[in-house]
Amino acid sequence: MKKVVKFGGSSLASARQFKKVGDIIRSEKSRRYVVPSAPGKRNDKDEKVTDMLYQCYDAAAEGKSYKKILEKIKSRYMEIIDGLDLNLNLDHEFATIEENFLKKAGRDYAASRGEYLNGIVMANYLGYEFIDAAEVIFFDEDGSFEADITNRELGERLEHVERAVIPGFYGATHSGSIRTFSRGGSDVTGSIVAKAIHADMYENWTDVSGFLVADPRIIDNPEVIETITYRELRELAYMGASVLHEDAIFPVRKEGIPINIRNTNRPEEKGTLIVESTCRKPRYTITGVAGKKGFCSINIEKAMMNAEVGFGRKVLEVFEKYGISFEHMPSGIDTMTVFVHQSEFEEYEQSVIAGIHRAVEPDFVELESDLALVAVVGRGMKATRGTAGRIFSALAHARVNVKMIDQGSSELNIIIGVKNADFEAAIKAIYDIFISTEI
Repeated sequence: MKKVVKFGGSSLASARQFKKVGDIIRSEKSRRYVVPSAPGKRNDKDEKVTDMLYQCYDAAAEGKSYKKILEKIKSRYMEIIDGLDLNLNLDHEFATIEENFLKKAGRDYAASRGEYLNGIVMANYLGYEFIDAAEVIFFDEDGSFEADITNRELGERLEHVERAVIPGFYGATHSGSIRTFSRGGSDVTGSIVAKAIHADMYENWTDVSGFLVADPRIIDNPEVIETITYRELRELAYMGASVLHEDAIFPVRKEGIPINIRNTNRPEEKGTLIVESTCRKPRYTITGVAGKKGFCSINIEKAMMNAEVGFGRKVLEVFEKYGISFEHMPSGIDTMTVFVHQSEFEEYEQSVIAGIHRAVEPDFVELESDLALVAVVGRGMKATRGTAGRIFSALAHARVNVKMIDQGSSELNIIIGVKNADFEAAIKAIYDIFISTEI
């Protein structure tokens, strides 16, 4: 059995955390390929190494004093190395980093050094082979990830390597210039490695015990989701539920490799298993509830618009002209409503309204601002009668006025529009009716 294990910054913030990680890796022989992040915060007042590297690079590139920040970064790694009793010296690596900072090697290069150095420390600590991600993960000159070339090269490189550490977050162009994924990109690296070696499991270790049914900032101690499908995860992640980088799903999904979200501080807990499909019956009717604030709606009315071929296309072309993407578009016989991000829309609102009038000659256009969208997601909803009824009954009981409802034919999710002010109350009401009371 082959497992890829990725550890986040909070899991590698100190020597004490490193030892926990070491125990986890050594407890199963199948954990053969390790993807580390850069050291994160040791406490709420601490700084992440990646943030310090950005500061150091910016100062060096601008000809300002950077030595103190560099020494601070060095001391973080020395603290970990000493705490692990390793015979390891990073002076040469830091000299190279300083030289490249002064040569203005780029902010991507700067950001990547946290994972690079942590990878060296991790490989030394475990006795695994260190493989620089810059040698096996490729980007084109425009900074776009090259999936096929990477999969081939990485697979060939790891084919005869029994155990390895591959730093997360970065790769390189064919000319050697370092490129990074977006923040949190070590999740993506882990997924890429899992695909390349045809892993049986991709374990993503972090500081939470998996995906939660609802946001813990709104619900006290929400339940952990035991099993979730990729499709359900995409819906919840898009609406703000963030434990895993959203791009981390795609490489493993193509291979049918499950992802297990685990808690480094509570390794005995099973966490959340993310799968392509499952016949496991969900514990609750819904898998999760999530949402976002900050939307507005554009309601367009025109008699007999449903008989007018191309009406929807003409309306959406107006939004496209101003670079505004739409979120949802419920419609009726004589009405059509477009939900967009308010921050994107406000600058162009009058131009869009004028464009809609020119394009489709509506009878009436009305705007409503300060709206939130709530997604109720779950594969169990398809086989359960009365789900929508229970949602609206709960919202009515909580005195939440529903502005919009949108349900796809897959019956995987129901989207509800409410006022921003009612957002938290809506989440609580839905969680209570499906999870707390389980009626």
